[in-house]
Amino acid sequence: MSRLISLDNVSVVINKQKILDDISLTVSPKQIITLIGPNGAGKSTLVKVILGLIPLTSGTINRAPYLTIGYVPQSINLNPTLPITVKRFMQLNKLLKDNDIISILSMVNADYLFNKSMHQLSGGELQRVLLAQALAKHPQLLILDEPTQGVDVNGQILLYDLIANARTQFNCGVLMVSHDLHLVMAKTDEVICLNHHICCSGTPAIVSNDPEFIALFGPQGATSIAVYQHHHNHQHDCCKNIHDNAKHIILPNIEQGKQND
Repeated sequence: MSRLISLDNVSVVINKQKILDDISLTVSPKQIITLIGPNGAGKSTLVKVILGLIPLTSGTINRAPYLTIGYVPQSINLNPTLPITVKRFMQLNKLLKDNDIISILSMVNADYLFNKSMHQLSGGELQRVLLAQALAKHPQLLILDEPTQGVDVNGQILLYDLIANARTQFNCGVLMVSHDLHLVMAKTDEVICLNHHICCSGTPAIVSNDPEFIALFGPQGATSIAVYQHHHNHQHDCCKNIHDNAKHIILPNIEQGKQND
């Protein structure tokens, strides 16, 4: 299977406003593609188009036959009056035995959360449980919309490592929306810079030198791609804290006060 999904000249108009304009992209197995762009650029809209939640105005989408998609949203809203454990949450979309749930949670370093209330999870723990639920489907395509929202830097590093490991373990393609250029680029095969249309695309090194990328994010954005390299010279202890054995250069997020598309 050479292509999991391909978009050809896709445009979306909502309330007479063009949100997406002539978007073409392809996701292949074992490929990680990261969507970046300013607030309101249409990134989350593009994700919803791929998931079939928003109809196209024009263009076409071709999916591989019987394509299985795992989806990790930005966040979820849980009724605070409804008690639900991680175990029960994992069974909402697919009936899983306890051993299967523990096995999937172990893949994302979250097996210790098995009996914990979903309402008691930290931001990082919640995102890892959401990732585990997506992986329980054994997806061919994994889609993540801002998977590190509300997660501290240590948790972000761990989560991006887990996503890269999932790509290898499941041989799946990954399409991810992110603002965290300084962390995510070391794990990305291709970057697509979106601002209603595709401004530029290619490897992180190519995109960081593209004039349109620099015009959107400035020299600091380019530096964040070029400088940071995550060599995994650290250890994760039992509490999921990171102990560095080598210096990591952490630059500020390229966007402050981020809002959803």
